[in-house]
Amino acid sequence: MKIPNILTSLRILLIPVFVLVYYLPYEWAPIATGVIFAIAGFTDWLDGYLARKLEQTSPFGAFLDPVADKLMVAISLALLVEGYANWWITIPAVVIIGREIVISALREWMAEVGQRASVAVSYIGKVKTALQMLAIMLMIVTEPYTNISWAGIVALYLAAILTLWSMYQYVRAAWPALSEEM
Repeated sequence: MKIPNILTSLRILLIPVFVLVYYLPYEWAPIATGVIFAIAGFTDWLDGYLARKLEQTSPFGAFLDPVADKLMVAISLALLVEGYANWWITIPAVVIIGREIVISALREWMAEVGQRASVAVSYIGKVKTALQMLAIMLMIVTEPYTNISWAGIVALYLAAILTLWSMYQYVRAAWPALSEEM
Protein backbone atom coordinates (compact mmCIF):
# COMPACT_ATOMS: atom_id res chain seq x y z
CA MET A 1 0.00 0.00 0.00
CA LYS A 2 1.29 3.45 -0.90
CA ILE A 3 2.14 6.02 1.79
CA PRO A 4 -0.47 8.60 0.63
CA ASN A 5 -3.18 5.92 0.75
CA ILE A 6 -2.10 4.92 4.26
CA LEU A 7 -2.43 8.56 5.36
CA THR A 8 -5.87 8.84 3.77
CA SER A 9 -6.95 5.61 5.47
CA LEU A 10 -5.63 6.99 8.77
CA ARG A 11 -7.82 10.06 8.26
CA ILE A 12 -10.87 7.83 7.88
CA LEU A 13 -9.89 5.81 10.95
CA LEU A 14 -9.59 9.04 12.94
CA ILE A 15 -13.27 9.88 12.35
CA PRO A 16 -14.75 7.59 15.03
CA VAL A 17 -11.98 8.66 17.44
CA PHE A 18 -12.81 12.29 16.66
CA VAL A 19 -16.52 11.72 17.41
CA LEU A 20 -15.79 9.78 20.59
CA VAL A 21 -13.41 12.43 21.96
CA TYR A 22 -15.88 15.19 21.02
CA TYR A 23 -18.47 13.64 23.35
CA LEU A 24 -16.14 12.98 26.27
CA PRO A 25 -17.26 14.87 29.38
CA TYR A 26 -13.81 16.27 30.17
CA GLU A 27 -12.51 19.81 30.09
CA TRP A 28 -9.69 18.80 27.72
CA ALA A 29 -12.01 17.11 25.18
CA PRO A 30 -12.54 20.16 22.91
CA ILE A 31 -8.79 20.75 22.58
CA ALA A 32 -8.16 17.04 21.98
CA THR A 33 -10.93 17.02 19.36
CA GLY A 34 -9.31 20.03 17.72
CA VAL A 35 -5.93 18.28 17.70
CA ILE A 36 -7.46 15.23 16.02
CA PHE A 37 -9.13 17.48 13.45
CA ALA A 38 -5.82 19.27 12.85
CA ILE A 39 -4.00 15.95 12.39
CA ALA A 40 -6.67 14.88 9.89
CA GLY A 41 -6.30 18.19 8.06
CA PHE A 42 -2.52 17.86 8.01
CA THR A 43 -2.72 14.31 6.63
CA ASP A 44 -5.01 15.65 3.89
CA TRP A 45 -2.31 18.08 2.81
CA LEU A 46 0.51 15.57 3.37
CA ASP A 47 -1.03 12.71 1.40
CA GLY A 48 -1.51 14.96 -1.63
CA TYR A 49 2.01 16.34 -1.33
CA LEU A 50 3.55 12.88 -0.99
CA ALA A 51 1.47 11.43 -3.81
CA ARG A 52 2.90 14.05 -6.15
CA LYS A 53 6.44 14.13 -4.72
CA LEU A 54 6.87 10.34 -4.56
CA GLU A 55 4.85 9.79 -7.73
CA GLN A 56 2.47 7.55 -5.81
CA THR A 57 -0.82 8.71 -7.21
CA SER A 58 -3.36 5.96 -7.75
CA PRO A 59 -6.98 5.54 -8.78
CA PHE A 60 -7.72 4.25 -5.25
CA GLY A 61 -6.16 7.36 -3.71
CA ALA A 62 -7.97 9.65 -6.14
CA PHE A 63 -11.23 8.03 -5.04
CA LEU A 64 -10.54 7.74 -1.30
CA ASP A 65 -9.01 11.17 -0.61
CA PRO A 66 -12.12 13.26 -1.38
CA VAL A 67 -14.31 10.70 0.39
CA ALA A 68 -12.20 11.05 3.55
CA ASP A 69 -12.33 14.85 3.32
CA LYS A 70 -16.07 14.99 2.83
CA LEU A 71 -16.73 12.51 5.63
CA MET A 72 -14.60 14.46 8.11
CA VAL A 73 -16.17 17.80 7.17
CA ALA A 74 -19.76 16.52 7.11
CA ILE A 75 -19.39 14.75 10.45
CA SER A 76 -17.70 17.77 12.02
CA LEU A 77 -20.45 20.06 10.79
CA ALA A 78 -23.14 17.66 12.07
CA LEU A 79 -21.50 17.71 15.52
CA LEU A 80 -21.35 21.50 15.47
CA VAL A 81 -25.00 21.78 14.40
CA GLU A 82 -25.94 19.63 17.38
CA GLY A 83 -23.62 21.46 19.78
CA TYR A 84 -24.74 24.95 18.79
CA ALA A 85 -28.38 23.91 18.27
CA ASN A 86 -29.27 27.03 16.33
CA TRP A 87 -30.55 27.76 12.84
CA TRP A 88 -27.73 30.18 12.06
CA ILE A 89 -25.23 27.34 12.36
CA THR A 90 -27.48 24.80 10.63
CA ILE A 91 -27.97 26.89 7.48
CA PRO A 92 -24.29 27.26 6.46
CA ALA A 93 -23.64 23.63 7.46
CA VAL A 94 -26.49 22.43 5.22
CA VAL A 95 -25.25 24.64 2.37
CA ILE A 96 -21.72 23.23 2.66
CA ILE A 97 -22.82 19.58 2.94
CA GLY A 98 -25.43 19.98 0.19
CA ARG A 99 -22.88 21.55 -2.15
CA GLU A 100 -20.47 18.67 -1.56
CA ILE A 101 -23.15 16.18 -2.56
CA VAL A 102 -24.12 18.16 -5.67
CA ILE A 103 -20.53 18.68 -6.82
CA SER A 104 -19.58 15.05 -6.15
CA ALA A 105 -22.50 13.90 -8.27
CA LEU A 106 -21.67 16.47 -10.95
CA ARG A 107 -18.03 15.35 -11.07
CA GLU A 108 -19.07 11.71 -11.32
CA TRP A 109 -21.49 12.44 -14.14
CA MET A 110 -18.97 14.65 -15.98
CA ALA A 111 -16.40 11.85 -15.71
CA GLU A 112 -18.91 9.46 -17.29
CA VAL A 113 -19.32 11.77 -20.26
CA GLY A 114 -15.55 12.30 -20.53
CA GLN A 115 -15.51 15.90 -19.31
CA ARG A 116 -14.18 15.56 -15.76
CA ALA A 117 -11.56 18.28 -16.36
CA SER A 118 -14.27 20.93 -16.74
CA VAL A 119 -15.17 20.49 -13.05
CA ALA A 120 -11.67 20.21 -11.60
CA VAL A 121 -10.91 21.80 -8.23
CA SER A 122 -10.64 25.59 -8.53
CA TYR A 123 -8.75 28.22 -6.52
CA ILE A 124 -12.03 29.36 -4.93
CA GLY A 125 -12.65 25.76 -3.88
CA LYS A 126 -9.28 25.68 -2.14
CA VAL A 127 -9.95 28.96 -0.32
CA LYS A 128 -13.40 27.67 0.64
CA THR A 129 -11.83 24.51 2.05
CA ALA A 130 -9.27 26.48 4.06
CA LEU A 131 -11.99 28.75 5.53
CA GLN A 132 -14.18 25.76 6.26
CA MET A 133 -11.36 23.98 8.11
CA LEU A 134 -10.52 27.14 10.08
CA ALA A 135 -14.18 27.61 10.98
CA ILE A 136 -14.61 24.03 12.15
CA MET A 137 -11.39 24.16 14.17
CA LEU A 138 -12.32 27.42 15.92
CA MET A 139 -15.83 26.22 16.67
CA ILE A 140 -14.74 22.82 17.95
CA VAL A 141 -12.04 23.95 20.37
CA THR A 142 -14.12 26.59 22.15
CA GLU A 143 -17.43 26.83 23.92
CA PRO A 144 -20.27 28.05 21.70
CA TYR A 145 -20.68 31.82 21.42
CA THR A 146 -17.31 32.89 22.79
CA ASN A 147 -15.16 35.41 20.89
CA ILE A 148 -13.16 32.64 19.23
CA SER A 149 -16.24 30.66 18.25
CA TRP A 150 -17.79 33.83 16.76
CA ALA A 151 -14.69 34.14 14.57
CA GLY A 152 -15.35 30.54 13.54
CA ILE A 153 -18.99 31.34 12.77
CA VAL A 154 -17.90 34.26 10.56
CA ALA A 155 -15.42 31.96 8.78
CA LEU A 156 -18.20 29.36 8.38
CA TYR A 157 -20.45 31.92 6.69
CA LEU A 158 -17.62 33.07 4.42
CA ALA A 159 -16.99 29.42 3.54
CA ALA A 160 -20.71 28.94 2.81
CA ILE A 161 -20.72 31.99 0.51
CA LEU A 162 -17.64 30.68 -1.35
CA THR A 163 -19.31 27.27 -1.42
CA LEU A 164 -22.28 28.68 -3.31
CA TRP A 165 -20.02 30.70 -5.61
CA SER A 166 -17.82 27.72 -6.45
CA MET A 167 -20.90 25.55 -7.00
CA TYR A 168 -22.22 28.16 -9.41
CA GLN A 169 -18.88 28.12 -11.26
CA TYR A 170 -18.85 24.32 -11.48
CA VAL A 171 -22.44 24.12 -12.71
CA ARG A 172 -21.80 26.91 -15.22
CA ALA A 173 -18.73 25.08 -16.52
CA ALA A 174 -20.71 21.84 -16.81
CA TRP A 175 -23.87 23.47 -18.19
CA PRO A 176 -23.16 22.81 -21.88
CA ALA A 177 -22.87 19.07 -21.19
CA LEU A 178 -25.81 19.13 -18.78
CA SER A 179 -28.11 21.04 -21.11
CA GLU A 180 -27.48 18.61 -23.98
CA GLU A 181 -29.36 15.96 -22.05
CA MET A 182 -32.40 18.14 -21.24
